[in-house]
Amino acid sequence: MKRTRPVIAIDGAAGAGKSTAARLLAKRLGYKLVDTGALYRGVALVAKERGIADDDASSLAALARSLEFDFTADEEGKSRLLLNGVDRDDEIRNEEIAALASRISQLPALREALLELQRNFGVDGGVVLEGRDIGTVVFPDAELKVFMTADPGERARRRAKKLIERGEPADVSEIEATIRQRDAVDEGREIAPLRPAEDAIRLDSTALGIEAVVENLAKLVASREA
Repeated sequence: MKRTRPVIAIDGAAGAGKSTAARLLAKRLGYKLVDTGALYRGVALVAKERGIADDDASSLAALARSLEFDFTADEEGKSRLLLNGVDRDDEIRNEEIAALASRISQLPALREALLELQRNFGVDGGVVLEGRDIGTVVFPDAELKVFMTADPGERARRRAKKLIERGEPADVSEIEATIRQRDAVDEGREIAPLRPAEDAIRLDSTALGIEAVVENLAKLVASREA
């Protein structure tokens, strides 16, 4: 059945700008924004609190199914994760939880547990989903698929800037090393590796400001709606 409004799938590596671009695009279009990576971070956060090992696939999958996930938007349109009705977004935005989420996201049982949830968010269209396998696994029938890339050094500088703005320490060289390691993990995993869908449009944001990225995306959406 054709959706009345499109599903927009924005995939890419960490720091490529997809989160900010997805947020601004969703706000511009009046669409719901779903940060799928936040779902894995949410599971990682609660698993850490409960002492669940990062290789305990069955317990992690059960945990994911037991949690109630939702998203709300702040005044800037940023998506914030709600876990069992509580805003815990700030707690999932650090390097430790990001690294743990990357590890547990390789587990097929956990990915399966979260797959239906992700699809439910976009079943009626009018949604921007950003992550690493939206166009290839979650919504292979998305009306628009974009794969965002950027040079690892530039991605590290962007991440460092965000950390500094939050008053946290940031070493660009260490962040770049972490980014490269995470890329290798995401690209090399057996289940849903990080790669563009065959019909995805590639967008390199290395030399582009966020306004230019969003404008390009908006034009792509308009071309699909025409």
